[in-house]
Amino acid sequence: MIEFLKNNLSTIIISAILLFITVSVIYRRIRDRKAGKMSCGCGCSSCEAASICHPGNKAE
Repeated sequence: MIEFLKNNLSTIIISAILLFITVSVIYRRIRDRKAGKMSCGCGCSSCEAASICHPGNKAE
């Protein structure tokens, strides 16, 4: 077991870092979505897809 960890330590560390980044991004997207924030961060006035994000409203 120790030999396996020695041989694959760099892969395990990189995988853990990538997993942490992925989970952090997903968590933030869910939190922003619940708060009513959209993913693009800019206004809807020039967005062609505003009717998709806000089906009940017209573009701002």
